[in-house]
Amino acid sequence: MIVLLATTPAAAQKKGGTLRLYHNDNPPSTSLLEEATIASVMPFAAVFNNLVVFDPAKPHESLETVIPDLAESWSWDSTNTKLTFKLRQGVKWHDGQPFTAKDVQCTWRMLIGKTETQDVKRNPRKVWYTKLQDISINGDYEATFELSEPQPSLPVLLASAFSAVYPCHVPQQVMRTKPIGTGPFKFVEFKRGESIRLVRNPDYFKKDRPLPRRDRGQDDRQPRHADAGVRDRRVRHNFPVRRQRALMKDMKARAPNAICEMTTTGTLVNLLVNRVNPPFDNPDIRKAMSLALDRKAFNAILMEGLARMGGAMLPKDEGEWGMPPEMVSSLMGYGPDTGKNLTEAQAIMQKLGYSDAKPLQIKIQTRNLPTYRDPAVILTDQLKKIYIVAELDILDTPRWYSKLARKDYTIGLNVTGVSVDDPDGNIVENYSCHSERNYTQYCNAEVDKLLAAQSRELDREKRRKIVWDIERMLVDDAARPVILHGAAGNCWQPYVRNFKPHSNSQYNNLRFEDVWLDR
Repeated sequence: MIVLLATTPAAAQKKGGTLRLYHNDNPPSTSLLEEATIASVMPFAAVFNNLVVFDPAKPHESLETVIPDLAESWSWDSTNTKLTFKLRQGVKWHDGQPFTAKDVQCTWRMLIGKTETQDVKRNPRKVWYTKLQDISINGDYEATFELSEPQPSLPVLLASAFSAVYPCHVPQQVMRTKPIGTGPFKFVEFKRGESIRLVRNPDYFKKDRPLPRRDRGQDDRQPRHADAGVRDRRVRHNFPVRRQRALMKDMKARAPNAICEMTTTGTLVNLLVNRVNPPFDNPDIRKAMSLALDRKAFNAILMEGLARMGGAMLPKDEGEWGMPPEMVSSLMGYGPDTGKNLTEAQAIMQKLGYSDAKPLQIKIQTRNLPTYRDPAVILTDQLKKIYIVAELDILDTPRWYSKLARKDYTIGLNVTGVSVDDPDGNIVENYSCHSERNYTQYCNAEVDKLLAAQSRELDREKRRKIVWDIERMLVDDAARPVILHGAAGNCWQPYVRNFKPHSNSQYNNLRFEDVWLDR
């Protein structure tokens, strides 16, 4: 259940005050276009604007909740292959330079590799734009995205926090350390492992925003430290959507006035198996590992039964595209008879020559955060039952993402954050053959064919059914076994007003430009 804060009339909103937030990790860099983690989005989304955004006041994100940002309006042509944006005038970058359509053109030409100097180190979402042929401009305030075929998801992809518009005149080397945007807050400093400081942008094009003076993120790898901050009133807000339920209960007991709520996060715990590395190039071993997953146990231990069970797409009711529950329960390894699944997995491993006396020794790599380490411990325990003895290898965030990008691992426990609840922003990004974020190196020509079909399908119900067919194939192939879809809590002081967690993504309402402090 989602609890919404009551809004207060604009006349009663107060400007000023310092909004302090505990953050859960060190960002790899400040460049949102090059990163794939909320560790970068959470502190730096407020520096930027998009062409369009999801309405921060509406908890459920969908095509219907996309609203203007740097674009004033947008429209498709009759072929559904050209999407034209009319842009705001008078917007300035934080260094005083004017924002124009050229900046939009430069940003997406860089992402599709159509510039003479391609200087992005990583391009995690390039696969979003495989249909994008070019961006044409008409004067300073009109830009058109030209597609090879229809892509109805494009507006929601552009509403992602990862779809920030960048300035043409600033090199990417600068954007990785001292970002310049048009957003409600300006970058001041980033002390790695200590603090991040942003200050109110006095020239923001929304003249009455932002309301707080500054936004400060602090590193917090131990959840109870952040909870203590909320309890003693030094901290206005903790890291959104990261409290486990037990910790949230403890916080509520110690700080009865704190506002706390549980919500789905748009993140999914999953097993990564690099299928090119022996012996995991054997599909039988991958199937056995998938069958050995006791999702009910993971849910009970990690989420007190509040997690959602599904395939790659966020399940109903929060998810826009998830399979019906009866379809989920029919998938390999998802049925209620976990004992039968385990027996089948053991038989597969025994046939391959493994046993208690002759186990398969492996390392499981994961990120140095509780949300990764805790399920990784459970995974090692469950794999022992099929004669796989695992040692955990814990990596800090930069090393973790660097290894994934290079496919330099064999087994991993991952938490995939889905920034947009849409098949193009999730299954295309994570499972298509040529995606940078296809960490398991899974490649199925039939799946890619269906991914292309769903992406161009204009009929929503037809598109949904294609997606369900893809989901079944991914489970049968043990492509990237999904363990559970996360649910967690937000807590904040009651005088932090107008913050509304979103139910199907934790990424896209982190600018805090509408938040105000009632004190």
